[in-house]
Amino acid sequence: MNTSGAKKALKKNSMVLILFFVYIFFVIMTRGEIFSASNFTSLISQNAYVFVLGTGMLMCMLTGGNIDLSVGSFVCMAGAVFGVLSVNAHLSTPIALLLIFGLGIVYGIVLGFLIAYLNIPPWIATLAGYLAFRGAGTEILNASSRTSAITGFPSSFLKLFSGKVAKSAPESISYSCLVIGILCIIVVILMNFLTRYGKLKKGYEADSLLYVILKSVLEAAVIGLITYKLAKDGGIPVVLIWVVAILLIYNFVCEKTVIGRRFMAVGGNSETARLSGINNKHVMFGAYLNMSILSVIASLMMVARFQSANSGAGVNFEMDAISACVVGGVSAYGGSGTVFGMVIGATLIGVINLGMSLICSKFNLNQDWQQVVKGVVLLAAVVFDIVSKSDMKWSSLFRRRKNIKDFSKENSPS
Repeated sequence: MNTSGAKKALKKNSMVLILFFVYIFFVIMTRGEIFSASNFTSLISQNAYVFVLGTGMLMCMLTGGNIDLSVGSFVCMAGAVFGVLSVNAHLSTPIALLLIFGLGIVYGIVLGFLIAYLNIPPWIATLAGYLAFRGAGTEILNASSRTSAITGFPSSFLKLFSGKVAKSAPESISYSCLVIGILCIIVVILMNFLTRYGKLKKGYEADSLLYVILKSVLEAAVIGLITYKLAKDGGIPVVLIWVVAILLIYNFVCEKTVIGRRFMAVGGNSETARLSGINNKHVMFGAYLNMSILSVIASLMMVARFQSANSGAGVNFEMDAISACVVGGVSAYGGSGTVFGMVIGATLIGVINLGMSLICSKFNLNQDWQQVVKGVVLLAAVVFDIVSKSDMKWSSLFRRRKNIKDFSKENSPS
């Protein structure tokens, strides 16, 4: 790998390096507490919603930097409605799930229609939901329970969104978890080399062999570490399976399908996309319908995690989802962004959440410092994105002007 290739690789993985250094910082500040097996599980369980909502927010932002401010409040209301259906009305889990997903689809259709076909700005349409759903969820809970929280959810539901698989006996390692980790490592390494081979076979530009080898080694080390920590803590959290499944599906959609390319095209230049035959309204409608469905999944995760539906659920969830996308390199203007980048951003947000929580409890600091740090990280990520793109533009302009000067000198009369 030459010098230019190394620079390109560093720039391509800059957020991964930032995530690594931030994690090391918290390891030092918490004296290794964040590195414990239980905190690996906590990092996944407490921040699963960020990955799910971040995926939906990614699809919205790809259409032109649009966002959904209502997801946190809708998580609260959906949890309250599901509590009424499942606990108060004693409906079976499959029927209650069908009804709550039906509610999400109805909301997605209404929101998508308002934005795509009535041309209401997304931030206004979703701001209405941000205000209305929080109040509606709170009123439903107040009317349904004396404690403003619904508890007593059936075990058939809790098993779907909480608990662990590949379990082990207390204080022992889950060997089935380790086997799953090894299989994941083999699949990732094979995919890296097959992807490079496929690009070379088609004549496309591909990463160097050394870069692919180093990337595979590092990814194998990360997967191995995570599975080992989870194996020590009793197994794989069920929510991790949900998160991985959602990420793999949406990564395939964005990278390999016409649907993903249409989202990119609409965000890149909506008029050009329209002239090329893409129905911009359908794309925008689909983005917000998709967001509402993923919000229901996030709501069910939160209900299962706390085993209750309460009015505090979903607070600032929309900001965490937006932050995960922006920090992960998703353009604030639309048209560019990847699921992998969003994952890095969501992981960084999760590390900050957990790390600051541990630091605040250790040093008796106010939890508001957690929001301060997340705000600084978000601003730094946006500045980094703009500066890096500006550097590219200025360097391109400088090379163009230099070429013009050289051409003028060569063709000037002596």
